[in-house]
Amino acid sequence: MPDEEGINLPDILPPRREAIEAARELLAEAIKEARAEVPEAFVIADEEGREIDTVPLAAVLPENLKR
Repeated sequence: MPDEEGINLPDILPPRREAIEAARELLAEAIKEARAEVPEAFVIADEEGREIDTVPLAAVLPENLKR
């Protein structure tokens, strides 16, 4: 789902940190609510909608849960 508001950030590191934090929050909520389905990844895009980076939700899991 696109984020219509978005956030203006100076370079790729802050958006990546934001996506990682959002992934953690989304997974925590999914676990609390026993949701079986969550998105695979957050896609970071520029103002024109061009993809600049992708943060898979699995990237925020502890190593022993990534199997």
